[in-house]
Amino acid sequence: MSGLKLKATMIATLAAIIGLSTLFFTIILSMVDALSIYTLALFVVLFNFLQWLFAPHLIDAMYRVKKVSRDEEPELYGMVERLSRKSGIKPPQLMIARIPIPNAFAYGSPLTGNRIAVTAGLLNTLDTEEIEAVIGHEIGHLKHRDVQVMMFVSILPALLYYIGYSLMWSSAYGRRDDRGGGSSLVFIGFLSILLYWVLTLFALHLSRLREYYADRHSVSIVEEGSRKLSEGLVKIIETTERTRRQMRNINHISSLKTLFISDPDS
Repeated sequence: MSGLKLKATMIATLAAIIGLSTLFFTIILSMVDALSIYTLALFVVLFNFLQWLFAPHLIDAMYRVKKVSRDEEPELYGMVERLSRKSGIKPPQLMIARIPIPNAFAYGSPLTGNRIAVTAGLLNTLDTEEIEAVIGHEIGHLKHRDVQVMMFVSILPALLYYIGYSLMWSSAYGRRDDRGGGSSLVFIGFLSILLYWVLTLFALHLSRLREYYADRHSVSIVEEGSRKLSEGLVKIIETTERTRRQMRNINHISSLKTLFISDPDS
């Protein structure tokens, strides 16, 4: 897929998510108590915002992530700084996750700043040039603000999910007072849940497109980036499969798999 087509597809997908959400929210507000919906929407947005702010601390605890110094990993530091300069962004903090699965991820919030984490398994599996390509991919996510974009996109399906269940519960307890109104609430709630699943599929598609976009960024800033990244991904997938067969207690690693450059469950 060409760069122009990739950008156009991402914009179209994002527009579809926002457009469908806006249309359905407008319909809901015209049919039910707007104050209740606004209150619920405010709660969902606030919850997701706080989750985004404090998520880096949760990630650090779950994956045993620690910040490393330049003295500990001078070569990795050099890669991050060099590729960040090429990308035109401030170098992120370099972190290492003490888990056996070879992988890497970009994350962060205004409270912590941007971070790139590589796992101990990645450092033990990939060659230096392949690690460089993987870091280039993660820097691409930071440059494109993918963490913020996907946080925003995830809020819209979440709003519909909670609105849908709220309306269905309201209809169940209010049916004796207003049978016709209760039926309408059930119908709107059902449509909200249905649209939640549709928008979730759109969000997953957008996430995959942004992975391709990060791949292209790595190729653009790393010499022979296409070869290095593809070879690194093959090693990551093969080693992850072997590790999963050998170990049984790694299911917790998959709980935040959307962060990873490669899905540990695939």
